[in-house]
Amino acid sequence: MISTFFNPAPPCNVAVVSSSFLRFKFIPKFPATVPLSSLSTVSFRAKTTVNRSLCAPGDASVQTDFCLLKKREFVFSAALPFLLILHESVEGFKAEAAELDKREVERIREEVRKVVTKGRAPGLLRLVFHDAGTFETNDTSGGMNGSIIHELDRPENKGLKKSILQEAKSTLDLIRPVSWADVIVVAGAEAVSICGGPSIAVDLGRLDSEKPDLEGKLPEESLDAVGLKQIFSRKGFSTRELVALSGAHTIGGKGFGSPVVFDNAYFKILLEKPWSSNGGMSSMIGLPSDRALADDDECLRWIKEYAKDQNVFFEDFQNAYIKLVNSGAKWRS
Repeated sequence: MISTFFNPAPPCNVAVVSSSFLRFKFIPKFPATVPLSSLSTVSFRAKTTVNRSLCAPGDASVQTDFCLLKKREFVFSAALPFLLILHESVEGFKAEAAELDKREVERIREEVRKVVTKGRAPGLLRLVFHDAGTFETNDTSGGMNGSIIHELDRPENKGLKKSILQEAKSTLDLIRPVSWADVIVVAGAEAVSICGGPSIAVDLGRLDSEKPDLEGKLPEESLDAVGLKQIFSRKGFSTRELVALSGAHTIGGKGFGSPVVFDNAYFKILLEKPWSSNGGMSSMIGLPSDRALADDDECLRWIKEYAKDQNVFFEDFQNAYIKLVNSGAKWRS
C-alpha cells in the first residue's frame, strides 16, 4: 500500500482550503481495470470549505487561471504514484517476456542438440544459407522464412534434407508450435558451435512461408568476385560480410582443413592457392567462387585479416550470421 500526502502551502491572497492537508491512499492493481486512455480524465474530489475573507480583490481572470493551475498540479501529483507503479509493472512484464524468450531458445537448443552432430553440421549450416540466401532488398522478398522446406527438389538444394530436424520440431510442437525457420536458425548456430566456432545467440519468433521463394536467387558457384559482390550487395551485405560468411566453407567437404572443425583454415588456404599447382587433389579444393575471392583486392584484404586473427573472423561471422538469419524474416507479435 502506498500513501501519498499533500500539504500545499497557501499563497497570499488566494482562497485557502480549510483542511491542513489531504490524504489519499492508492491500492494499485495490475493489470489495471481502468483503461490507460482514461488516466488523463480521472478526477479527484475532496470536500472543501473556502475562507473567502483571505481572498483579496483583484483581477478575476488571474485568480481563475491560478486556481486552474493549482488544480492541474493537484491532479498530476495525485496520479503520479499510480503512473510510476504502472511503469514499473510494464517494465517487469518486459523482463518476464525476455526471460521467457531465453527459456524458449534453450528448449529449442536442447532438442536440436540431440540431432546435431559434427558430421551433420555442414549440411545444417548449408540449410540456413539456402533458406536465407533468397532475400532481396529491392522488394524484401525471400529470406529466412522456412521456405526451403518447399524447395528441396531444386538442383541447387541437392543433398539438403529436413528429416534431420523433423524429430526435434515434432517434439517441440507438442510443447509449443515452433516454425521451421526458427528450428533451422538454431540448428545452424549449434552446428557452428559444436565444431568449435563462436557461440551465436539468435532471436526467435519467425513465421514460416506457406510457399516456396522464387528460383534463381542464390549465388551461383561459378560467379567471380565482381559477380559475388554485386549479388551480396543486393541482399544487403558488404564485401567484408561476404568474405566472413564464405568462411562457413571451412567445414564440410570443400577441402579447407578439417571438415568438422570451424576455424580460420579456409582463409589460410585461400592465401596459399593450392589449386594453382599442377595435378593432384589440390586442384579440387574449393569452389570456383571460393578461389575467385583470393583474386580480388578488396576481398583479399579481409582474407588476410581473418587468416591472421581467428577471433576477428569469429566476431564478424557471428554478426553476419545474425544479420543473415534476420533478413526477410516475418515475426510473430
